[in-house]
Amino acid sequence: MLERLRRWREARFAARHPFPEAAWREARARLPLLAALPEPAAARLGRRAWRFLHAKRVSLHPELAEATPFDLPARLALAAQACLLTLGWDDADHRQAFDNVHEVLVLPDAFQRRVEEMDEFGVMHEYDDERAGETSHQGPVVVAFPDLMESGDFSGFNVLIHEFAHKLDLGNSLDVDGFPPLSGDLDPREWHRVFSAVWDDLQAHLERGEAPPIDDYAASHPGECFAVCCEAFFTAPERLHGAYPELHALLVRYFRQDPRAWAPPSPAGA
Repeated sequence: MLERLRRWREARFAARHPFPEAAWREARARLPLLAALPEPAAARLGRRAWRFLHAKRVSLHPELAEATPFDLPARLALAAQACLLTLGWDDADHRQAFDNVHEVLVLPDAFQRRVEEMDEFGVMHEYDDERAGETSHQGPVVVAFPDLMESGDFSGFNVLIHEFAHKLDLGNSLDVDGFPPLSGDLDPREWHRVFSAVWDDLQAHLERGEAPPIDDYAASHPGECFAVCCEAFFTAPERLHGAYPELHALLVRYFRQDPRAWAPPSPAGA
């Protein structure tokens, strides 16, 4: 009965909102990350992105909306990068994972937030933090337009994947902690052990004055470590695998997909 209802809803949606094949082809052509996907996966991702655009609100800051065309291929590309994280999951898990996503807000530029942090000695520090994106438990996903335009390739940077990884992380808590909800086949103890080893290695690199193998922002907070590792998993998978093979294998099981299968080879020395 439930399966019949699901199929009826799918057919009704398709009849009311025919999938824009041409716009999806253009979206893929604009972003190497989408163009590299094999056809069956790309077709599935496109239709998920299309439904995402009808279920969530995508807003541009008024200043940006006046100056920047943001056509349907651009919106599909945005949605597809978010939905790429859950492409290996079934429809029910995908929807549940993003239940806490209501709006994506694109701002004209990077923005600042006043941050208060307590150090290990109990001293509170305040500073202005410049951000390319941010989100919260039930808040919008906010991204800066320049950083959005720099996302979509295999450089290891993707502001949408980063912020939507935070949304996954927030699926079982009010704040990011690097410990998202896990399926029954993943042991939380293994998750903690593998990510703790990565965290320790990042800290050791910085203490030696060496650049870590992934963005050093991962060493700033366990929640940022998870988000940066998700960025690397999808947009620099060979680099992540080379640096942290056990983490890569864990994320393959978590996301139920392996971008190494379709990502282009990493440049020499990357």
